[in-house]
Amino acid sequence: MELAPNQSLHGFTIQTREDLPELEGTAYIGIHDESKARLLLLCNDDNNKSFSIGFRTPPKDDTGVFHILEHSVLCGSKRFPVKEPFVDLLKGSMQTFLNAMTFADKTLYPVASTNEQDLFNLMDVYLDAVFHPRIYEKRAIFEQEGWHYELRANDETATCDPAKLTAQETTLSYNGVVFNEMKGALSDATSVLYDELQKSLLPDTCYAFESGGTPEAIPTLTYENYLDEHRRHYRTDNSYIILYGNLDVDRALEFLDERYLTPVAQEQRQADEQREQNGLEPLQPRTIELQQPLRSPHRVRTMVTAPENACSACGYVIGNAHDRIRALAAEILLDALFGSNEAPLKRALLDQGVAHDVSAFVSDALLQPFAVVQLQMPAPGAAEQLMETISRLTQNMLEKGLDKSLVEAALAHAEFQMREHDMGYADGVIYAMVSLSSWLYDEDGALDYLRYESAFAELRANLQTDYFERLCRELLCDCSHAASVEVVPQPQEQADASSEKLRRINEELTQAERAQIVEEEALLRELQEAPDSPEAIATLPRLSVADIQDAPEEPRYYLVQDSPLPCLRHDVATRGIVYAYRYYDIEHLEFEDLPYLSILALVLGKLDTAKHTAAQIDTLVQGTLGNLSFFIDTFEDNDDPLAAHPKFIISSSALSQNVETLAQLPLEIMTETDFSNKQKILDLLKQRKIMLEQSFASNGHSCAAARCKSYYMAAGVIGEQISNVDFYRFVCDLIERYDEQSDALVQRLEDLSQLLFVDDACFISFAGEQKDYESFWAAQPARDAAGSHELAKRLVIPKPEKKNEAFTVPTDVCYAALGYNHKLIPNEYRGSWTVAARALSLDYLWNEVRVKGGAYGTGFQALRTGNMRFYSYRDPHLDETLERFSQAVDWLASFSPAVADLEGFIVASVAAIDAPVKPRLLIRRQTSHYFGKYSPAQKAALRRQVIESDVDALRSFAVPLKAVVDAQCICVFGNRDIIESASTQLEIIPLVG
Repeated sequence: MELAPNQSLHGFTIQTREDLPELEGTAYIGIHDESKARLLLLCNDDNNKSFSIGFRTPPKDDTGVFHILEHSVLCGSKRFPVKEPFVDLLKGSMQTFLNAMTFADKTLYPVASTNEQDLFNLMDVYLDAVFHPRIYEKRAIFEQEGWHYELRANDETATCDPAKLTAQETTLSYNGVVFNEMKGALSDATSVLYDELQKSLLPDTCYAFESGGTPEAIPTLTYENYLDEHRRHYRTDNSYIILYGNLDVDRALEFLDERYLTPVAQEQRQADEQREQNGLEPLQPRTIELQQPLRSPHRVRTMVTAPENACSACGYVIGNAHDRIRALAAEILLDALFGSNEAPLKRALLDQGVAHDVSAFVSDALLQPFAVVQLQMPAPGAAEQLMETISRLTQNMLEKGLDKSLVEAALAHAEFQMREHDMGYADGVIYAMVSLSSWLYDEDGALDYLRYESAFAELRANLQTDYFERLCRELLCDCSHAASVEVVPQPQEQADASSEKLRRINEELTQAERAQIVEEEALLRELQEAPDSPEAIATLPRLSVADIQDAPEEPRYYLVQDSPLPCLRHDVATRGIVYAYRYYDIEHLEFEDLPYLSILALVLGKLDTAKHTAAQIDTLVQGTLGNLSFFIDTFEDNDDPLAAHPKFIISSSALSQNVETLAQLPLEIMTETDFSNKQKILDLLKQRKIMLEQSFASNGHSCAAARCKSYYMAAGVIGEQISNVDFYRFVCDLIERYDEQSDALVQRLEDLSQLLFVDDACFISFAGEQKDYESFWAAQPARDAAGSHELAKRLVIPKPEKKNEAFTVPTDVCYAALGYNHKLIPNEYRGSWTVAARALSLDYLWNEVRVKGGAYGTGFQALRTGNMRFYSYRDPHLDETLERFSQAVDWLASFSPAVADLEGFIVASVAAIDAPVKPRLLIRRQTSHYFGKYSPAQKAALRRQVIESDVDALRSFAVPLKAVVDAQCICVFGNRDIIESASTQLEIIPLVG
């Protein structure tokens, strides 16, 4: 519906109306007169509608109170008094996004759905959660999501009540979902580095604190202060509401006004009046203060971590959030100067041996955005001198003249990304976050970060002036508001401070206090294990199987009959963007070639070719292509349980006017790269080594699952050769013996590129308009095909071998995986498996591993291609988690959901199948289905099987699930002490540190 400025509708006054071509729609800004809640309506034809409500929440300490509240308010509310309405929504809605987020100064609750009634249901639950949470009546929510004490007997066989044992016979510990999440997050040295840098730059503001909470400070948060922060900040007059997409605006505003904003505002006003009568000050949300410019002294932070995690950074405050152009220009400038190994300042730092890797980015979404230049594994003394070094190198560069072509290319790349709109989340969720990057600090700034056309036009005009030179000098040479920080690893030679503190507390506890801890934990367990009452469950809004609509029509894809090379064409609407993927078969190569192929993918595009230098290639890619990347992927056969088909892939995209470059530049890189620059290859190897090490500690659940897959699937064996543990060991060996191996490496890469990039092995996947398709082939240079004898199959994949390993990495938590190939056991895969997996993940595992065990994440997957796996994420336990994985069999065998619950699992499973995706992902998915011999008809059949799921079918899966568990294929990444103290029999292997 059309609205006009000054129009009143359902208690809202529309203040402004503005066409927003960037979103292909119209933006309305308004205010709710009674409650003073702010409103942003973003109306367009997108059926993936969304709702968000956010609050300004600047922290005053490191207790993580707003992070704990973000978790807690979604644990039941006045209208919906169930334990986990958030999980119930995951179980049974058509949501395409459902989460909550704690930022440095705000908390956001966004949801999205393609079904309008579902979106209103989600809005209802979320609004009641934030305004009427059960935290005031259920202290256990604070203990579960925040922190609580646990007292355990040291002797695991002891049957005595721990409260009756002495301090020497017991261990006192902390547990809580947020506590464990932050233990994992702040095990990452780069996260600690960022926190220290922000604290140094903005010491007199809310940004000096870790909004997520630190493990040291979280246990100092009291229940009373936690409630006080909710009263103070979760107010209607401190709220920002964003509605997006093709939805019934009249209905939405009426719902917001009558159901929540007007009555909640009245409740809050009455509470304010009561406080005043009691002589208390009114509750006012804290404001966000500006930091006056300062140059902080170099700060050193030590932490227990591996030597490889040493890092340092300089930060430069850009200005404030009101100046969108300056912040965007800084981001583009950093990309031009540091965005690749050939970018001038990064190249200069690498050439001087300052560090193994250098990166730069803008930290925004806060009142004073700042630029960051970061080093990984800095050379001795480099961190303390980094700011001076950057200033000197920048001045030298500016004296020679800033290469505007680099800035222009970075600008073109940023503009492409904005036009592609592929940010990984539902668009409305991204736009809500983006709008608050300015709106939170400026009542008139709701659209500042959404309007990018005029911003890019102004920046293009600035290329003709000295704007970027001045910005470069102001930021990196003459900045009056800057700081530098380094993180220095140290070995864990003694018990950490937290353990010592807990030991002292344990010794000082009275018998009554010990009994109270045991009693409170028992009460918490009782709450966690008690099922919701039928009456409480009945309050939740639900969709039924009858609400499931026909599957959305997916764009067709087909094999072109008369193309120069085999080509899969995708009829996907791409909005003027062309996507071209080249898939090269590698089965005519040897298994031992795989890690070298991964290195080939790493270095292509980053070295000179016969026609261009690496720096020129970087500029060409940035300026004319949307993306150009090289990687290996493995496709599992839908028919053959042991087959795996690896492909070397070149992914590229560009605007329509750059199709010629899209066709020619990747081929030049593939066939004319000069591999002789051994130093640049070494730089890239060191950088990949660092990335892998960081992934082991922060993304351990994926690494554990990938390693576990190599115990029972051919695709997993391949995966280890091209990434993960085996590839990491290969890279480490190459680096360690680089002098003696580098010549052979160069020759191997040259040989592989000649063997690999032949037309007979090439398959094209293409999406774009017909004229772009024709232009693509017209621009392809003619090439000779290799003889068919060259492509005889030689790749022999070794048989998977069960190893059961536990890799120790520098983190305070664990990541566990248990899996097996269901095609190796008697099991007919049906669509109902997706329903069973959702039930196991969001019912059994959520309650057992996350809620009771304190892990931040857990789940179970049953993939059509064969892989079945359990996993846990940022988990304080190991034995207990693996035991709960095993007990999932009995749970599934006796699964007895209510009819509405079962229908909810079915609805959510179908919604996941039908969820809209962006063109890039859709193209990749369709090509994967083609290679895996998985037809649209088979996909439709599995979808029908999901809808037809019944309890008997789900229970029957307990038999193959038992076979998965009985196979006992287990892999763990994590904390050394947790792993070594576990009773599970695993081969313990130090991996990093």
